[in-house]
Amino acid sequence: MNQLLFSTSWCVPLYGLMGAILSLPWSMGIVRRTGPRPAVYLNLLATLFAFFHSIFLLQNIWDKEAENISFMWFQGADFHLSLDWEISGISIGAVVLITGLSLLAQTYALGYMEKDWAIARFFALMGFFEAALSALAISDSLFVVYAVLEILTLSTYLLVGFWYAQPLVVTAARDAFFTKRVGDLLLLMGVVTLSTFAGSLNFSDLYEWAQTAQLSPLTWNLLGLALIAGPLGKCAQFPLHLWLDEAMEGPNPASVMRNSMVVAGGAYVLYKLQPILAFSPLALDTLVIVGVLTAVGATLVSIAQIDIKRALSHSTSAYMGLVFLSVGLEQGGVALMLLFAHAIAKALLFMSSGAVIMTTSTQDLTEMGGLWSRMPATTTAYVVGAAGMVTFLPLGSFWAMLSWAEGLWLISPWVLWVLVLVNGFTALNLTRVFRLIFWGEPQPKTRRAPEVPWPLAVPMVSLSIVTLLVPLMLQQWYLLPGWDSINWYVLSLLVLSSVLGVVIGCTIYLHKAWSQSRIKAWRFVQNLLGYDFYIDRIYKLTVVSAVALLSKFSAWCDRYVVDGLVNLVGFAAIFSGQSLKYSISGQSQGYLFTILMGISLLGLFIIWSLGLLDNLTLLKTLF
Repeated sequence: MNQLLFSTSWCVPLYGLMGAILSLPWSMGIVRRTGPRPAVYLNLLATLFAFFHSIFLLQNIWDKEAENISFMWFQGADFHLSLDWEISGISIGAVVLITGLSLLAQTYALGYMEKDWAIARFFALMGFFEAALSALAISDSLFVVYAVLEILTLSTYLLVGFWYAQPLVVTAARDAFFTKRVGDLLLLMGVVTLSTFAGSLNFSDLYEWAQTAQLSPLTWNLLGLALIAGPLGKCAQFPLHLWLDEAMEGPNPASVMRNSMVVAGGAYVLYKLQPILAFSPLALDTLVIVGVLTAVGATLVSIAQIDIKRALSHSTSAYMGLVFLSVGLEQGGVALMLLFAHAIAKALLFMSSGAVIMTTSTQDLTEMGGLWSRMPATTTAYVVGAAGMVTFLPLGSFWAMLSWAEGLWLISPWVLWVLVLVNGFTALNLTRVFRLIFWGEPQPKTRRAPEVPWPLAVPMVSLSIVTLLVPLMLQQWYLLPGWDSINWYVLSLLVLSSVLGVVIGCTIYLHKAWSQSRIKAWRFVQNLLGYDFYIDRIYKLTVVSAVALLSKFSAWCDRYVVDGLVNLVGFAAIFSGQSLKYSISGQSQGYLFTILMGISLLGLFIIWSLGLLDNLTLLKTLF
């Protein structure tokens, strides 16, 4: 049985792909009589099989060495490409997390999108999403990783643009696609460079090659920058972070997967590339700088948002910034713990926010209030998810940040203050959102809001239980420190930052009709954070303007230079043809004389160009 599980482990990503393919008759409208529900159930069944298959795999390989499965795909001369899969505790654990969250998100979508006419197409895309993420988790080849990242870019475009009849949705999908393509293009350059230097794209071969590679510092640095560009776009890091905010225009069940697993997929690739990036100091420094800027900046921006999904999505960028910072400081184990704790808590937060949006038909925080007594299950899910996001003892994020801060307290003490700042402002933001949604007096749109139906309630309750059990999982995996080895000063700072964030979030004045301040300095800060430091406007004034100017110059060259030369040649041909027709006599001897003269002149030109005329002059002089 164990050998059968191992030999079929590479089939786990095929479950989601099979569900997506089987949904095509309903999503394409070929089958209409039964309605779209059979496609929903087929995808749920395929995801359920994938989840149980990965669970059984994890039980059998948890305490064993990693094994590899390889299928040759292309071989020519000294170059070969193979489909390689790594079956280890970490990779299969990631697949369990992906398939488990996908199963809950699809069950959630069954209730959230029950009345949507294109629900079959949505579930097909979700199955495609799940297949790509599962393949990314178990892949042991950079070639396969790049291909899967391209699939994720396409999936993001299709899911963000799901409601394509809305112009804003189309714009958001286009921006998300092109922003990710920037990072993917640079990553492709790094992949091609590595395949040229190393001769293989398997991670195990690349690790061995990197130990003995004789590359110049400039080459290492350029290679490292190219390799981190792809994850930088996938994880919505500065300066390629604007797409995640716009992607919130898509359906909320897709946002659950996107903010919990898709961004984590890019960070997982970064974790796999860490042994190669260690030889590029510039790439590591770039990771640290980008991580700090995104973590602090996105956390501050989230506080100024009045859209519930955007307030949460900016915190996703902030926590991925912490993951970038940890990889830049070569703390890969901490990065995995952060990804695990963040994925579960953020999925729960988006489920609860989606339940609020469904019952109130609004995403504006200023139009909500008083929902705690009307939606107790949703309120509990939000509180548990928020506690799992910050350093709330003893939930998952607390242990991840504590282990990180303890390890770097003496080496890089400034990292602790970054964690304290990000954690404190995150707690403040989540408390602010809680007060605006669940606390206070009911508003017109929340006065009659009911609790969500069971397809939404069951995933929220289940994920709330999982969030509370994360510390037990970490203890089972021997990832929790002993009480005698804990740095109580670091622990006190992290807990104090959470407490201060909650206290300030509970006491600051929040008015439903809160307009801009009359004090210029405070109004400037409000606008600066509310408009994401005006980065989109900076892009329009710099990159977009430069591209527009370049396109105008290219159009001018095409019209007046290229077309001008082509038109000149055509005009010369027409003019010469029109001129020659008047010299036609109809006498063959004239034609022969013209040909003879032309050949003679051509021969003289060839003799002159070869210098033979000089030789003839020399011969005449001698004789």
